[in-house]
Parts: sequence; structure tokens; C-alpha cells
Amino acid sequence: MTLLITIIAAVISTLAWYFTEKRDDYKIGTLSLMYWGASLMWFMDFVFEYAELKAEYFNQEFADILNDSLLGLAVVVLGIVIWLIVLIIKDPKGVFKKKFSK
Repeated sequence: MTLLITIIAAVISTLAWYFTEKRDDYKIGTLSLMYWGASLMWFMDFVFEYAELKAEYFNQEFADILNDSLLGLAVVVLGIVIWLIVLIIKDPKGVFKKKFSK
């Protein structure tokens, strides 16, 4: 579930990056790359876990699926928080610069 959630977030952020005219101002590429990196990490986790468990990997308990889902959502939220911090630091519209330079 973690892999699926991060791939969905990566695809959505990539589509947002592609269709947004001010993609460089809002650093949407950074968000997209974070989610694709997380997806790659979870994919490698899946490969190694599947190599160890084989078909048993797909017979998980509900609690395990719920834990994986919550972890995936936590990764997506953490990615958004990091992206917002980067956006605030870069301040593309100069809002904070104007506010604190008075």
C-alpha cells in the first residue's frame, strides 16, 4: 500500500508540474522528485520483501495493510511539509521578503 500511495502522489505531482505554467516558481519539480524517489525506495523494498516471502507477500493481515497505508500517507504528508518549507525559503513571490523588510 505504501508503494501504491507514493506512486499516486508522484503521478499527481508530475501532472501538476507538467500542466502548471509557473512550475519553476512553485518548485513543483522538487515535490515530484521527492515522491518519485520515495516510490523507487518502496519499490525496492517490495522487490526484496517479495523475494523473501514469495506468494505469502500477498496474504497480509488487515492490520499490516492499515499500517502500510498510514505509513504511505505519512510519507505523502511529510513530502508536502518539506516542499512547503522549501517554498517558504525560496519565497517565489517575495511575500516574506516584503513583510520582514519593513
